[in-house]
Amino acid sequence: MESKCPICKKPTTLPYRPFCSKRCADIDLAHWFRGNYRIEGEEAKEDDKENETNQDE
Repeated sequence: MESKCPICKKPTTLPYRPFCSKRCADIDLAHWFRGNYRIEGEEAKEDDKENETNQDE
């Protein structure tokens, strides 16, 4: 069974797998950057957010 690109449905190519081309890989990356895709989870508590910023210092 041949795998298909999730963006355009063409056959995938090894260098860009699971995509068929750099163009489709870049389109997918842009979807992540714009927030079209996201991983659902619980909202971070205020204390957790403060601890994250304090660790960066």
